Amino acid sequence: MVPDVEFTSYYGRPVVKASPWEADIPAYLFLGGVAAGSSLLAAGADLSGRASLRRGGRLAALAAISGSLYALVHDLGRPERFLNMLRVAKPTSPMSVGTWILTAYGPMAGAAGAAELRGLLPARLGPLPLGWASGLLGALARPTGIAAALIAPAVASYTAVLLTDTATPSWHEAHRELPFVFVGSAAAASGGLGLITASSADSGPARRLAAGGVLLELVAERRMERSMGITAEPLHTGTAGRLMRAATACTVAGTVGAVVSALLPGRRGRLASAASGVALLAGSACTRFAVFEAGQASARDPKYTVVPQRERLDRRRAAGSG
Repeated sequence: MVPDVEFTSYYGRPVVKASPWEADIPAYLFLGGVAAGSSLLAAGADLSGRASLRRGGRLAALAAISGSLYALVHDLGRPERFLNMLRVAKPTSPMSVGTWILTAYGPMAGAAGAAELRGLLPARLGPLPLGWASGLLGALARPTGIAAALIAPAVASYTAVLLTDTATPSWHEAHRELPFVFVGSAAAASGGLGLITASSADSGPARRLAAGGVLLELVAERRMERSMGITAEPLHTGTAGRLMRAATACTVAGTVGAVVSALLPGRRGRLASAASGVALLAGSACTRFAVFEAGQASARDPKYTVVPQRERLDRRRAAGSG
């Protein structure tokens, strides 16, 4: 009897090099999604007169995009490297396109968030009156908030394209569904944050956005895993597997809690909403870190590069012979 062939490679070395990215990058992915979803929520709340949801969304978007940019620049090592990417605009490069998306989104989200803080401005700074600054921020609040919301879908999804455009097996093979997973995850996280910051009377849109995001994320995730073939294995093993299981548990618990909180009166409802929001945020963060860790693990094991290549070659041969 011939024994089963065990996959190996030359000296057991990886075929592709694992990304040099570290924990800054999944944090950047997560915070960018939170910022994008929060801008969408804030714009809708502004147009529908939900003051607490608008305020929380704008401030959350400002804080999240600031944290996301910090994580990106920290990973780059020097701030001027980010600025250097603005010297060109290359439509075929997800990194170049993403840089310009962030450059367009950041000032809009920043201005809308700053408008919510204009009450903290002093009336005067020495001999200089500052009333005009407060008035200008107030006038710009709605236009910049709507502009940020229009750019937000690109902010939430381009990071998935950034990952799948690499040669890392588990990222590349997920190129069809990963943008939908990230958008759903961003909606769930920002909806959860809205449940924390908004009053009970204003939290309805946040609850609906979270529920829709969870549905999109879970459905897209299942489709993604089926389409990835063998490269889906790293999502279920090691660190990535633990993070993915935690993501699913937190996301489902947060969704159930959000529904229950709508039925509870007063303080109990607010506490349940806040707990649900924390769970949804944790689930979204775990999803981003799980996808990141799975990609790194797939690059270190050569079978996730070679086996899909052989399968594609076999399909081409079968199609040619047919």
